[in-house]
Amino acid sequence: MFGQSTLSVGETAPDFALQSQKREVVKLSDFRGKKTVVLFFYPKDDTPGCTAESCSFRDHYDTFAEAGAEVLGVSADSAASHEQFAQKHRLPMTLLSDPGGETAARYGVKSLFGLLPGRVTFVIDRDGVVRHVFSSQLRATRHVDEALAVVKRLEASRPG
Repeated sequence: MFGQSTLSVGETAPDFALQSQKREVVKLSDFRGKKTVVLFFYPKDDTPGCTAESCSFRDHYDTFAEAGAEVLGVSADSAASHEQFAQKHRLPMTLLSDPGGETAARYGVKSLFGLLPGRVTFVIDRDGVVRHVFSSQLRATRHVDEALAVVKRLEASRPG
C-alpha cells in the first residue's frame, strides 16, 4: 500500500543524528528516558498539506509539551529551508533535515507513487519503542489528533 511504513508498533525506533533548523545536531537518543517523541515525516516545507500539518502541530505544541512529549518534524529539505519555514509559520517544534532520506528509509517511510515523500507520524515512548504509527498522505491534520491521543494515553499510564 502506498505511503505506508514498514517500522511497526513494538519495534525499537532507529536512532538518528540530524541537523535542525538551528544548525544543532539532534539525536533520538537525546530524549531516551526523558520524553515521549512524536516524530513526523512530511514531504516538503511550505507546501499546502505540509503547512497545514505543521501548523496543526504548532497549534497543539503546548498540549504535547504539557503531556511530556517532544515534537520533531523531518523532511529532506535543508536546515536553511526549515529555518525559513519555521519562521514564516511560527513553528515552535524542531525541524530536522534528512537530505538523503536515509532516516526516512530506516523508518520505512515510503514514497507515494515513487515520487512524493511519505507522510508518516510515529509516537515513540521514553524507552525508544514505537507505540503508534499513522500514515496518511491526504489527511495531514489527522496526524496531530492521532499522536496526541496516544501521547496522553502513554503519559497517563506512567507510574508516579
